[in-house]
Parts: sequence; C-alpha cells; structure tokens
Amino acid sequence: MIEVHYFARYREALQCEHERIQWQDEFTQLNDLRAHLIARGGVWAEVLGERNLMCARNEELCTLGEPLVDGDQVAFFPTVTGG
Repeated sequence: MIEVHYFARYREALQCEHERIQWQDEFTQLNDLRAHLIARGGVWAEVLGERNLMCARNEELCTLGEPLVDGDQVAFFPTVTGG
C-alpha cells in the first residue's frame, strides 16, 4: 500500500487530502505512481500533469525518478514562488 498526500492548491483542486493506493509491481519509481494518478483523467491529469510539481518520499524531498517500495509515503505539492 502506498499512502499519498496532496498539499496546498493540489488538495483543493483534487478535493482529496490523502488516500491509500494498492501497491502495484509497475510502481518502480515515483513517476510511475504519478502516471497512474494522471490516468484518472480530468482534474487529476491537469493537476498532477504539471511540469514543475514537487514531491517527497517518506518525508524527504525527491525527484520523480525516486524508487518506490510497498509501504512508502508519498506527497505531491506545487512549487512555491516568492519575491
């Protein structure tokens, strides 16, 4: 099982704070999980298809190429800009 958390405007747009997704062997990298979520279409594809989204695995920032294992906790959140 993978626990997925959505933060900031992603949580608002998806109307979902977190969910558990059944582990699948094709989830070798975080980007595989992201593709699985994008395949839901609609707002999921729009939000998680953003080029500059940020992600974390087990509470540490990472890239979409980060390996995944069953039991991981993943977070997706938008980039933060400031001035």
